[in-house]
Amino acid sequence: MTSETLKFPLSNVQLKLLQLFSQNVSDEDLKAIQRMIVRYFAEKATEAADKDWEEKGYDASTLLSEHMRTPYQQPKPKV
Repeated sequence: MTSETLKFPLSNVQLKLLQLFSQNVSDEDLKAIQRMIVRYFAEKATEAADKDWEEKGYDASTLLSEHMRTPYQQPKPKV
């Protein structure tokens, strides 16, 4: 079955990982690779959050003083 015949073709990342894991990898190496991937995406998320905070001019006092939560909708009374 080729990627053209799949309903949801694999992404470039999925294809690359399949190529990597087509050979046997030890459990220790697998855990290390998982940690690297998690660390990579955590760093990207942190960088994006830092950039957003800088653009909006936030600081620690903003976080402590502003109510930044999304309000919940009140349920409508039943008639």
